[in-house]
Amino acid sequence: MELMNFALMSAGALFAIVNPMAAVPTFFAMTPDNTEAERLQMARTASITASGVLILFAATGNRLFGIFGITIAAFQMAGGLLLLLVSLDSLRAKRSAVQETEEEKQEGIEKDDISITPLAIPMLSGPGAITTAILLQSKAKTILQNTVLYALFIVIGFACYLTFRFSIKKAKKINPIAMNITTRLMGLILAATAMQFMLDGIKKFFFAN
Repeated sequence: MELMNFALMSAGALFAIVNPMAAVPTFFAMTPDNTEAERLQMARTASITASGVLILFAATGNRLFGIFGITIAAFQMAGGLLLLLVSLDSLRAKRSAVQETEEEKQEGIEKDDISITPLAIPMLSGPGAITTAILLQSKAKTILQNTVLYALFIVIGFACYLTFRFSIKKAKKINPIAMNITTRLMGLILAATAMQFMLDGIKKFFFAN
């Protein structure tokens, strides 16, 4: 049961912060002159890269904390606050500036290939997603939980690719209202996750002993 709860919580948090559906309009805006094949290739590369980034930071996050003298409790509180800010924009059906800025969007429009930047980084695996990956890894206490978490990093990349692929193939069938509803639901899940991270950090900081 504990493993199932961890898996569901991790999956919900990752899908809520990455939220590839919300990135679709920006993806199309950045690739107006690209062919379907080029868009699919960029989506594939970006999805693989995003998974790799999340795996890398989840695996090295605790070591980085040790180097800079940052405690998990402090990062949970700061990371929870960051995710809460992202969730507030999601609840308004908006992409947060934490995920990508207007300057990054404009840079993407001017580039021939947006797969690595800004699509993979920071749109899919930006500060919010990286923070979530590190915090989830800090909650994984067993080998099974770690295995599930790293598998989810791969699954989220695959989900990103499928989302972009469907959007490219069925562009005319995408319902903006449905996308906004999905983004708001993801924002609600993310807000709850952010509050849980902050509460965990507060408990560790003040009541660890």
